[in-house]
Amino acid sequence: MTTTKLKPDWAGDDLLSRLVNRAIQTPALYALMKRQARQVLIKTAEKKGVAWRQTCIDLDTPEMRQRLDQLTNPAVVYPDYYQVPFHAYSEGNLCWPAAFEATPATYAMALRIWPQEDLTWQEAQARLRQSFLTVLDQYGPAQVNDILDLGCSVGLSTLSLHRHYAQKASPTNPVRTVGLDLSPYVLAVAQHQDAEGEIAEWVHAQAEATGFPDASFDLVTMQFVAHELPRSATQAIFAEATRVLRPSGALAITDNNPKSPVIQALPPVLFTLMKSTEPWSDDYYTFDLETALVAAGFEPPVTVPSDPRHRTLVARKPDR
Repeated sequence: MTTTKLKPDWAGDDLLSRLVNRAIQTPALYALMKRQARQVLIKTAEKKGVAWRQTCIDLDTPEMRQRLDQLTNPAVVYPDYYQVPFHAYSEGNLCWPAAFEATPATYAMALRIWPQEDLTWQEAQARLRQSFLTVLDQYGPAQVNDILDLGCSVGLSTLSLHRHYAQKASPTNPVRTVGLDLSPYVLAVAQHQDAEGEIAEWVHAQAEATGFPDASFDLVTMQFVAHELPRSATQAIFAEATRVLRPSGALAITDNNPKSPVIQALPPVLFTLMKSTEPWSDDYYTFDLETALVAAGFEPPVTVPSDPRHRTLVARKPDR
């Protein structure tokens, strides 16, 4: 009988995981891993026509720095978990390189989901986004007018989500979408990429404390965010999502699937490179999101493997 493992052997407290973590904690090896992880993404992207370097050049403008000043909320306090090296950046997401490279890195990530198919980066990105939206259409709220995208980064997730629901909305009851992130750098790029002003607001705040009123959204999303958090932060975000959702509203999460055969079978080079740039990997892969959602006040969630690497969870807030 085949047994589905709950997580990869390279995550958690298994021997393999401990060996990988020990290697990552060696400064010289860690520096090498960061460089290699970065090069894997850049090569994947540029081989498929993603203008990685040119994108960064185009975004590096005085206007972008003005956006940063306008979007930064001086009252925001950065939690300790957010001030660690992340995604091969010493300053984590609190720097321009992280913001400028986020879009091409996301395109590269989508390309790696279907390596056996000769997809363009546009096709891979569209398929990635649609895989999440398809699950939402089946299990999400029937009526969606107010949307909050937590950890929105440079806004690719936010714009995709907004356009999906906006095309179904009536002219008299339009969709309002808000993108929220803890990095004002990525928000500056998000606002720049929102050239038509489709998104109602780009908000610099903690997802654990959004500042929005109770029961003000029909749908809250976390797209590729949970694996970047310690479980304590995820639990706090679930509690905040419960508060800001209306009755019968839903929290939808898409992220790496610990049960994915592809994720579990990553070759040592790739999972070591990934762990070297994702400091909370062990916490994520050993954390029961479904149980945590119920503990936060949601109904038991629906979990769907939405592509070969990722899962989507949809958890409804009770209607009373």
